[in-house]
Amino acid sequence: MLRTPGMLDLDPPFRPVRRREDYPALEDLGLIGDGATAALVGADGCIPWLCLPRFDSDPVLCGLLDHAHGGHFTMTLDDLREARQFYEPDTAVLVTELRGPTGVVRITDALALRAGADLSDDAGADRSELVRSAVVQAGTVRLRVELEPRGGGQARLLGSGLEVRASRRPDLRLHLRSSRPLTALRTVHDLQEGDRLDLVLSWGRIHRHHRFDPEAILRHTGEAWRRWMGKCGYDGPQEALVRRSVITLKLCDDWVNGSLVAAPTSSLPAPIGGVRNWDYRYTWIRDAAYGVFALRRVGFEEEADAFLGWVLDAFEQTGHPRIMYTVRGDPVPEEVHDADLAGYRRSAPVRWGNGAADQRQHDVYGEVLDCADQWLLPGRELQPALWSGLSELAENAARAWRHPDQGIWEVRSEGRVFTYSAGMCQVALDRAAAIGERLGLAGPIAAWRATADRLRDLILERSWSEEAQCLSEHLDGGGGLDASLLALPLRKVVPAGHPRMVATSAAIAERLSAGDGLLYRYLHERSPDGLPGDEGAFLLCSFWLADNLTLQGHLDRAEDLYASLCARANPVGLLPEQIDPSTGTFMGNFPQAFSHIGIIASGVNLARARARLQGSSTGHLPWGA
Repeated sequence: MLRTPGMLDLDPPFRPVRRREDYPALEDLGLIGDGATAALVGADGCIPWLCLPRFDSDPVLCGLLDHAHGGHFTMTLDDLREARQFYEPDTAVLVTELRGPTGVVRITDALALRAGADLSDDAGADRSELVRSAVVQAGTVRLRVELEPRGGGQARLLGSGLEVRASRRPDLRLHLRSSRPLTALRTVHDLQEGDRLDLVLSWGRIHRHHRFDPEAILRHTGEAWRRWMGKCGYDGPQEALVRRSVITLKLCDDWVNGSLVAAPTSSLPAPIGGVRNWDYRYTWIRDAAYGVFALRRVGFEEEADAFLGWVLDAFEQTGHPRIMYTVRGDPVPEEVHDADLAGYRRSAPVRWGNGAADQRQHDVYGEVLDCADQWLLPGRELQPALWSGLSELAENAARAWRHPDQGIWEVRSEGRVFTYSAGMCQVALDRAAAIGERLGLAGPIAAWRATADRLRDLILERSWSEEAQCLSEHLDGGGGLDASLLALPLRKVVPAGHPRMVATSAAIAERLSAGDGLLYRYLHERSPDGLPGDEGAFLLCSFWLADNLTLQGHLDRAEDLYASLCARANPVGLLPEQIDPSTGTFMGNFPQAFSHIGIIASGVNLARARARLQGSSTGHLPWGA
């Protein structure tokens, strides 16, 4: 079976740069960001993705979705032979080294942060600047520089650089400064060992009269990241990759609002040539909830609290919970197709906005109330108006579990009564009862507790399929097998060790297997979702399986599975949403927050389980167990 090179490598070797049908391999991309937006940087020195000024803004550079017309910001060698990429330790400062026949150049990229920035604050730390710094490490090189916004752009000399007008974004004021003379948006520079070329692309406020010191900006940016990572309290398997995943989640976070985008990209297909191309540059309530669990457990309380606060703010503003919002908490735009872009590897359509935004998904009740429960645990004050809204959600959940919805996978077919959705309604009732019991609040607390307990029993009874000998995707015991059932023990709906849950996890591992530890979410022939074609293996589901194995006491199997999943990360430690089981190549939007949540959460679960096992053998129980 063909496998693509993978696994985080802190000191990777040089290797040829891969392109597939004129597009970069997703495995050859690194991510940089500043808490307002993010960019992807290719191993060839090309930046083919950047939305300005925010994650969900129209892209200025989107060559990733159309290599000929999407736009790019390139620093590369015309005679590039091979390259390598790595991050400066514990930062989002990315280094790309390019080797040609006569020399090697190192390019350092970062979306710049303010000097002294505290990344734990719920405040902006960005400078609205992209810094690209090239230094020749050996020999001589001819470095080609091209800045081409989507739709083209015009440049004129202004101060120490170029004022750039992007044809499709007249609202943006761009300025490109350089340590060497620039006369156009395309230039060539002959450099020798020790020479450097610094470029700074600015938007928003223009810095043309400010001191030009890219080295200091990069240093301050790295220092800010390292200070923030000093809080990371993880001590467990795959420590380097877990730390990298923490940074990746932070790069998907809007630092001002506290929201978390599912991925910083749109319309990367799963699979190539299919139509399952979605815009993930928005915040799903469930993603925020899972992100909270992951970050809180490795020491990042402020980020977790910011996510929780954002969820509750968004809920209060709209009066009813939506499944997703923009990073600012507004409704997600209607889904539109962009016919001017060919799509990644010619996989159309390219979509902006998301048509699932107005779907009925009952799990949102449990997500909001679970977030509220966590937010209140440190002893925060609960305002009467918020308690009134949360109580209404609990009442809605008590009714909704009986009715069809589109489910966690957002099927675009007729709704069904999904077991996972009913399980999250149980979570809503359980957490509402817990809040009321803990704080002595008024409301039908006892009724919620009784309904939660009854619903737990009902899920184990009614969704059980005697024929399949496992729980099924539908609450009536019909339909196919669904990997989302693995999440039920993780949300404390049913015990992981219950015989029916043990049988279900084993059935999923066998019947939804895509090979080598990978899992499909469901089988399309048994569980139609209203869309044509198949898809790849969904990484988060395999992390859920590892968690179930851990909870069931199968630590060796869980550790082996976890290690195999971590080995699929690219050399800079990033994972997509899905994997092509036949080739190991990346599929879907990239990098995917859910996959990195899986790395963190499963690592913590394994570390704690192993520590408890060792503590029980010595009479001491570490980790506060």
